[in-house]
Amino acid sequence: MQDPFTGRSTCIQGGRLPSGEEFRALQHDHRRRLEALARLRAAAARVGIGTDPDDDIVLWEADEIGLLASADPLWQELDQAARAFRELLPIVSLEDFGFPAEVEDLLAECGDRLRPISSGVEATAFEAADHSIYKFFMPRDNGRIGGTFEFRRGDEVALLAEASDGSYRAMLEKFDLIVRLGGMPTEVIGVTQHEGVLITKQTLGERLAEGADTSRVQPAPLIPIPSRFLRAHRDHPRLYFVDDRPWLVADLHSKNLVRAEDHSLRAIDLLAAPLPADLIAGEPLLVDWLERVRLDPEAAALRAPHDDEL
Repeated sequence: MQDPFTGRSTCIQGGRLPSGEEFRALQHDHRRRLEALARLRAAAARVGIGTDPDDDIVLWEADEIGLLASADPLWQELDQAARAFRELLPIVSLEDFGFPAEVEDLLAECGDRLRPISSGVEATAFEAADHSIYKFFMPRDNGRIGGTFEFRRGDEVALLAEASDGSYRAMLEKFDLIVRLGGMPTEVIGVTQHEGVLITKQTLGERLAEGADTSRVQPAPLIPIPSRFLRAHRDHPRLYFVDDRPWLVADLHSKNLVRAEDHSLRAIDLLAAPLPADLIAGEPLLVDWLERVRLDPEAAALRAPHDDEL
C-alpha cells in the first residue's frame, strides 16, 4: 500500500491490523531508525557538534554538510550518517497533508483531508479518509519535544521519577516501545524541517470509556515495580527490559489504550525512560531485584533468606 499523503509504502490502513510479517518489518524499521540516530549523534560529537537538545541534527538536510565531507574523514563520516538517517526519517511538509503554507493553527486549518479528533500537550491527532490516524507532535521553543522522565534519589524510596520535556530521540524510543509491547502499529512518517513537527501514522482503535480502570489490563510484558524502589508522578508505573536494559514505562491510562479490531487492548501512547544506571548502582536492594526480576517477572522485592539465616 502507498500512503495517500506521502506516496511512501505503508502497512497501516484504518483499523486493519498488519500481518505478522508486516508487524515484524515495522519493528525492524523502528530499531534501524534508532541505530541510525545513534550513529549520527556519535559522528556529530566527533566533530564537536553538540547533540542536546537534538533538534539541530534531527532537522538537518543531508546536503548541509556535504561540502565538508571531502575535507576530512570525520566530516565524511558525519555526512554518511546524516544521509543514512534521513532515509529513515525523511523531511516532509505540512502542506503534504493539506495544511496551508505557514499554518498557525493545525486544528483550525487542517483542510478537508483530515478530521481533527483530539489535541493534547504533546500532539494533535487527525483521522484520514481511510480512517488511519495521523499524529502531529509539536516541538517547544527550547527545541524539546514530547516527554520523558527525570530521576532523583528519594528519602523514603530509591528513585523518584518526574515527567520532563523530552527529545526527538525519546520520541523515537517511545514509538519503538509501543510496537515492542504489541501496541497499535505506529509508523514514523517524517519531520518538517521548518517547524520541527514529528508526524506518525497509527492504526485506528476504539476508545475506552473516560476514566476506565486500566490497572489490571496493562500490557503483559510490563512488570509492577515495588513501591519501595520507585515512585512516579504518572499512572501505572511499570518495569520493562529493552535489550536487558531496565526502563520505566507509565501513563497507560484509559486515554492511551484502545480496543483493536481483534478485540485486544493496545497502547497508542505512553511515557517512558531508561532507569539511570548511576542511581541504581547506589541501591543494592534495587540492583538485586532487577537482576532477579529480569529472569523471573514474579520475583519478590526482597530475596528470600536461606534456612541457615533464620
